[in-house]
Amino acid sequence: MNYSIIFKVIGTLLIINGGFMMTSIPFSLYYGEGDIMDIIYSGIISASVGLLLRVLAPKSSNTELKRKDGYLIVALGWISMSFLGSLPYIFSGAIPDLASAFFETMSGFSTTGATVLSDIEAVPKGILYWRSLTQWIGGMGIIVLAVAILPLLGIGGMQLFVAEAPGISPDKLQPRIKETAKRLWIIYLGLTVLDFLLLWIGGMTFYDAINHSFTSMASGGFSTKNASLAYYTSPFIHYVLIVFMFLAGTNFTMLYFGLHGNFKKIISNEEFRFYAILCVAAGLLIGTIIYTMGHGTYEKSVRDSLFQVISIITTTGYVIYDYTGWTPLITVLFFLFMFAGASAGSTAGGVKLVRHILLIKTAVLEFKRLIHPNAVIPVRYNGKTVSGDITFNVLAFIMIYILIFCIGFLIVSAFGIDFVTSIGAVAATLGNVGPAIGGVGPMDNFGHLPGAVKWVLSFLMLLGRLELFTIMILFTPYFWKKF
Repeated sequence: MNYSIIFKVIGTLLIINGGFMMTSIPFSLYYGEGDIMDIIYSGIISASVGLLLRVLAPKSSNTELKRKDGYLIVALGWISMSFLGSLPYIFSGAIPDLASAFFETMSGFSTTGATVLSDIEAVPKGILYWRSLTQWIGGMGIIVLAVAILPLLGIGGMQLFVAEAPGISPDKLQPRIKETAKRLWIIYLGLTVLDFLLLWIGGMTFYDAINHSFTSMASGGFSTKNASLAYYTSPFIHYVLIVFMFLAGTNFTMLYFGLHGNFKKIISNEEFRFYAILCVAAGLLIGTIIYTMGHGTYEKSVRDSLFQVISIITTTGYVIYDYTGWTPLITVLFFLFMFAGASAGSTAGGVKLVRHILLIKTAVLEFKRLIHPNAVIPVRYNGKTVSGDITFNVLAFIMIYILIFCIGFLIVSAFGIDFVTSIGAVAATLGNVGPAIGGVGPMDNFGHLPGAVKWVLSFLMLLGRLELFTIMILFTPYFWKKF
């Protein structure tokens, strides 16, 4: 492995991490809640550790980034940023213990949105801004990772759109990655600014608008209010967030084509069509059900339903209503939505809809092969034949996802956590959703869970965010063997 480039890249990430922390200073100064030095110390420590890694990096003229290097950089980068990103919580006393602070930070960088805070509004504004910013950083990080890095590391399902990504070529990581990242950053930043302006115009304060624009575009779900988005009763704000959550859950290459007027490319994309139909159909179905229960006007019922459906499917995790209090059927539906994951190449977590599509197509083809055993019937996606390697990779991913879900549930329940809370907590963290069911439902938080459980759930958030294989491969002996 090229330890020189590994040290330098992780060091650079930590320096950038420290720089982002410093952007919290204006809010600390303006609100004067005594957290400014905590933020400054945290930023200096993060940047100093990053600088030290770059200085200590072994000298090497080799600048080639190999697969092993990529896996290690992605995993260690996320973990180190989360550990050092926990410092503002610990120094300020907002979250004094390491397990909870790391959980909150990992929830931020992984854009999960699960929180240990019971009184969010009591947290100093500078710290709360950093909390939201971690999700915005993580959201863009996963976009560049998913579109530009994971396909080259062989992560199943991601290869399906790599050829469509503007500027991406599977055999040319350099220099196209720089151009691709630049274009994606422009789209992401532009949508965030537009989201912020509309929320500000719609009645949010400047501070709340900027925080919610960060967390909605990142599919993160952190809010500055204890009641989450239920605090706001404005239909305009709700509809703005519905639109931007939906956009955040869309493959960013599709957004790129949309901005260039290539709507035919978007409409012909199977995953996007499935995503849009699922969100609208589920929103109308649940909205109609709760309307018959006397939830309010039909418009309000559909709006609340659509907001909550898109929030869960895109793994944003905003809460506008306690969906577990509607009906048992709706609770089960929302639990199943936690395994959806919106589009590949989006800021959403979870399994991703493209994998579900390929799983369904593969299953259907098996029936055809039973009737015509000698026929060669390929799996097709967007009119193109999907290679057997990708199909196998997708099936393996789903099997491993289910296996990790079951193991995670057994571990969490072993600490005495009840069945519903255990299964909900594991589904919500592995899928990067945030709110779940049971004791960690939309009206609760994860703060009451034991520290050991928080470490387990933090690991699940990392696994889910980095597509399982990126982390799991580090635990295999052949990863560390020299060939």
